[in-house]
Amino acid sequence: MPRFVLLWVLVVVLLASCKRSPQSTPAAAAPAVQHTNERVFEVKGVVKAVRPNQKEVEIKHEAIPEYMPAMTMPFDVRDTNELIGLAPDQSISFRLTVTDTEGWVDKIKKLEPRADLPVPSSRSGQPVRVVEPLQIGEPPPEYHLTNQFGQTIATSTQFKGQALAITFLFTRCPFPTFCPRLANDFAQTERKLLTLQGGPTNWHLLTISFDPEFDQPAVLKAYAEAHHYDPSHWTFATGELGDVSAIGDLFGLAFWRDSTGSITHNMRTAVMDANGRLQRVFGGKDWSSAELTAEMVKAANPPSEPARSQP
Repeated sequence: MPRFVLLWVLVVVLLASCKRSPQSTPAAAAPAVQHTNERVFEVKGVVKAVRPNQKEVEIKHEAIPEYMPAMTMPFDVRDTNELIGLAPDQSISFRLTVTDTEGWVDKIKKLEPRADLPVPSSRSGQPVRVVEPLQIGEPPPEYHLTNQFGQTIATSTQFKGQALAITFLFTRCPFPTFCPRLANDFAQTERKLLTLQGGPTNWHLLTISFDPEFDQPAVLKAYAEAHHYDPSHWTFATGELGDVSAIGDLFGLAFWRDSTGSITHNMRTAVMDANGRLQRVFGGKDWSSAELTAEMVKAANPPSEPARSQP
């Protein structure tokens, strides 16, 4: 083939390779984020608090059929413009979207008060505070609970010598960023600690339900199994409401039922060191399993207790 013909063929090939096909997709284009098992509900309720700085609105909402009972809880809001003009005691309708890991509200609309909407009511059935909050470095009193096997356990002796993480939930709460998130974070922490190279073995997780009437041992066991728990390292338990309330008080937990039966609660997760002393309290849900794992490693090997002076 003559040299000039060969050069012409090469030029044609290069030009063709630089021309983008109209059907081609830019390499930088990223696939759209897909939410897993997305569900959408139309709900009515009453505003309890508006927190635009936290992108959050607390709502006392009606029961959501086939999802969850009437509750009072804070919901994430992705567009804070939705919160403009809202105030406590305002009746509203809203759209609730939930996935396996997220939940948020939008399309918030003000409504005229109606008899069939939840109305503001005082707290009732809230356990009386019986203990003062525990301070860092202090040991807790002993309490008795019933675990997922129906066995009685004593908190001060059952986990002696172990780093202990304690959190609180109720199994009927389906909202992904509340009780399910706490359970999922504990499950991830369990996996991390079990597979940690050279990690401690003297650790345990304790999940306590504050809904003892419903969360009987069989219910707790089924919930535990759904989260692939290892019973040698993770216990689910509940007990007399007064005892559960007292344990929660140690760490700043608050929960109650109002006159309509709606459950309201905050979130607390505590870490006790292997000497049985409070090491840290995580408030809310803004902590990760990695953070908890690091705290548990630290708690499993606490500094020795200071020597006590002789009288």
